Amino acid sequence: MPKDFLKDTQDEYDVVVIGSGLAGLTAANTLARQGRSVLLCEQHYKLGGMATWFKRPGGHIFDISLHGFPIGMIKSCKRYWTREIADSIVQLKNIRFDNPMFSLSTTFNREDFTQLLIKEFNVPEATVKEFFDTARGMNFYDDQGMTTKQLFDKFFPGREDVVRLLMEPITYANGSTLEDPAISYGIVFSNFMSKGVFTFQGGTDRLIQLMHEDLKKSGVDVRINVDVEKINLENGRVRSIVANGKTIKCKSIVSNSNLKLTIFDLVGEQHFDKKFIEDAKAVRLNNSSTQVYIAMKPDEQIPEETGDLLFSSTAPAFRTDLLLSRDITSRTYSFYYPHTRPEGRPRSLVVSSTNARFEDWANLSEDEYKASKDDLAETTLDALEKYVPNVRERIDHVEVSTPKTFQRYTKHALGSSFGTKFEGLAVSRAIPEQVPGLYHAGSVGIIMSGWLGAINYGVIVSNDVDSYIMKSSAGSQLADSTK
Repeated sequence: MPKDFLKDTQDEYDVVVIGSGLAGLTAANTLARQGRSVLLCEQHYKLGGMATWFKRPGGHIFDISLHGFPIGMIKSCKRYWTREIADSIVQLKNIRFDNPMFSLSTTFNREDFTQLLIKEFNVPEATVKEFFDTARGMNFYDDQGMTTKQLFDKFFPGREDVVRLLMEPITYANGSTLEDPAISYGIVFSNFMSKGVFTFQGGTDRLIQLMHEDLKKSGVDVRINVDVEKINLENGRVRSIVANGKTIKCKSIVSNSNLKLTIFDLVGEQHFDKKFIEDAKAVRLNNSSTQVYIAMKPDEQIPEETGDLLFSSTAPAFRTDLLLSRDITSRTYSFYYPHTRPEGRPRSLVVSSTNARFEDWANLSEDEYKASKDDLAETTLDALEKYVPNVRERIDHVEVSTPKTFQRYTKHALGSSFGTKFEGLAVSRAIPEQVPGLYHAGSVGIIMSGWLGAINYGVIVSNDVDSYIMKSSAGSQLADSTK
């Protein structure tokens, strides 16, 4: 008989949170701290969503999406999680670029980039300052008509080398393209330029463990292996969920699931206005990724001067279509040294990431799929040889994930690594206007992607939910008093 992962739940909760990505985890924790009863449902057997990890024999632990995030994570984790989590956030100080246009190392902050642009790329100091000030001043209410390409053309016309320096890392971080709104680039880029790139020491497994402990301390009812199948409404408002075949009542719901899955599958388009559904259908999903996980043998170490993050490309110029092509020319290497997990076995790991299209992998036969994965592993090792000599003789384990892998484990539509494009943010925010009590905190718009965006969006949504419950309770009390 299958295990009942919803055994002994309450009959009703103030809030049900669907999905345990960082936005969902943060929303659940914040609401519980505000005194709300919260049930957190995760369909996977581990918490974290894309912020997860897996283990392999030999003491190897691979992080799926640990590198990297802006310094704002420290403040957000200190305020909405714990000081122990915040104190474990450390800087990655050696970010490298290697391509046909230039090869350099940087600490990836405004001061260092300013010097690089002036001294190495010969850009006038006044232009550099104006560009940084313009990007820093961007906000959600700015004109969304200007694209990132137009922003670069304004400040650096004809300078494809400068565009490559400024754009490649952000594309890796959240799937940005030159065709996306300039404000979505400017806000994310400026966040990183503040103090550089940071990561979590101890690995994602330690982070999620600490978050789980804090969730329990806050009183969140955490359940794994729980597949939410349906959101039920009553008089147009949220009333319950159906999960693992069981109905659980609730006053409100925070969906950390994919935006389109939430609207079209969990609720149903018949419950939304026609114009809203048109907008929702027009939302574009962001691209997916492939990753190659490489573990070095226990006695094989990689020199730390190899870098923390390495943006490597053989393409002559930066092009969005090349970044998504099956004929891979650009790879981002994340190097994990023993100090990444100082309490574990001393292991060195490499994760190679490339942006990818789901459709390039979705319809392959089983044999074609395996052959494509094997080819990706071999060509990645060929490319890595330049930075880690004799790598094949020194490795202990190699494994490949594809867009289909991401879809399988996260249920993200088309295996999207970064949720939706920018237009998804407005649709996500408008959901409670359509269905009172229903909120969305998944990855929407490239501003809200990434670890920092996810945590902050979880906080924003949790405050909206708390306000909704207070108003609903006040309305119910008023109605009772007038009977």
